[in-house]
Amino acid sequence: MTHSFLVETGQWIINGNWFERNQAPLTINGALDIRWSEQNWFTMNLELSFPGSDREDIIGKYRGHFHEAAYQYTYVLKQNLLGKIEGEGWIALDSIVQRYWVIGDRQRRSGFETFYRISPNSYRLSGAIVTGAFISSTIEATLERQI
Repeated sequence: MTHSFLVETGQWIINGNWFERNQAPLTINGALDIRWSEQNWFTMNLELSFPGSDREDIIGKYRGHFHEAAYQYTYVLKQNLLGKIEGEGWIALDSIVQRYWVIGDRQRRSGFETFYRISPNSYRLSGAIVTGAFISSTIEATLERQI
């Protein structure tokens, strides 16, 4: 079984939960739109909302480059929650793991995300934002490909 998330153009629906230190979990839903424009270059647009909450939506725009021989990629991201971000990802047999860091951030924020393949059209996401040495928020969600 090969990956369909990230390595193919597609639209994905996200449903799950967002957790922050010492607060009740929040429901999240949203969408990811992945496009390949040039050889080995992709864009990904993310929009997450918090239904029933007054929290601002999270909106991100990725641009990345896939290193096909090594199953690795790098990306830059501009996001309204964290600002300018750089990151890298590895494509393993059953999961895609990516790590990122906020550029010029005095709080030393960084994070990671793992996308675990359930089926060709379904992935499970788990990730966290780290501030300094502490986890400040986590996400768990299901991604379903729109066919």
